[in-house]
Amino acid sequence: MSSWYACGAPEDDIAVSCRVRLARNVSGLPFLSKMTDEQRRELMERVKNALLESNTPYAKSLKFIDMSAVPHNEAWAMVERHIISPEFAESTLSRAVILSDDESISIMIGEEDHIRIQVILGGMQLEKAYDIAERLDAFLYETLHFSFDKDLGFLTECPTNLGTGLRASVMLHLPVTESDGEIRHISETVGKIGFTVRGMYGEGSGAKASMYQVSNQITLGISEKSAISNLNIITRQLIQKERVKRESLEQLKAEDICGRALGILKNCRILTNEEMMKLLSAIKLGVGMGIIEEKAMPVKLLIEGQPHMLMKKYGSIAENEYDIYRATFMREQLSGIKEV
Repeated sequence: MSSWYACGAPEDDIAVSCRVRLARNVSGLPFLSKMTDEQRRELMERVKNALLESNTPYAKSLKFIDMSAVPHNEAWAMVERHIISPEFAESTLSRAVILSDDESISIMIGEEDHIRIQVILGGMQLEKAYDIAERLDAFLYETLHFSFDKDLGFLTECPTNLGTGLRASVMLHLPVTESDGEIRHISETVGKIGFTVRGMYGEGSGAKASMYQVSNQITLGISEKSAISNLNIITRQLIQKERVKRESLEQLKAEDICGRALGILKNCRILTNEEMMKLLSAIKLGVGMGIIEEKAMPVKLLIEGQPHMLMKKYGSIAENEYDIYRATFMREQLSGIKEV
């Protein structure tokens, strides 16, 4: 099971996670939209053999999963854990994912591009995530030979990924910045310098639990390392801004917000997904301010309280029973949690 949200990480009071994705296409094969099923299968085997049959450390830590054998619920539980994209989960075409034991590395084969290398780590570990992704990229490049143009860089299905093919993001918990109404201003400001602010599940998703993804938009005419460096600077400024705002909060008020949220979650019998996210956001604020000691708990519960993750734990759940099972899950997980 995923470790990026299950343990404490650097600066995770505000930085929830860092993610680096690299879009790559194998030279000599058509783009995915033009591929036959036979070519898709060939691609899957070539990537599988390149990694799992190699003499590298990756061969021991990664497993190959043919998505045709994955139940619909499990595929969507993988989306909820940020391992694969919703489009990848819904596709009925031949596709696969190569996954590390701790789920920090996932390589989607047959999403929008031939290969999507993804590394996701908890907290503020952007450079480390990039280093891992870059090593995987370099190894696969030597083995598979990616489509590359000296002027355009890496060739991708969508022109917006041309160049580096890099999409990097940092998920931040910004409850005080959000309450001050500054998110729109921040979004407009970073948009002018090539970055975007989105909800916790990426493009098209709304903000949940006061969590926002800050990511790069520009992939052409800039190096991968420059993109990572610029994103690092932007996100650290936002982290500092949130910290300053938190310092201005009255301790008693913060304790009250956190205590009320904890009380509801420990005693509720019916809990909607929307209410869960709001309450866990308040608890995470309390964790960041030292009111509750259990650091990883709010994000872990937020992920594992999603519908398909609940089904992994409890089995089949009727549509009208999710809120009941979610409440049960929260009571079980929070029974021993106390304020400092």
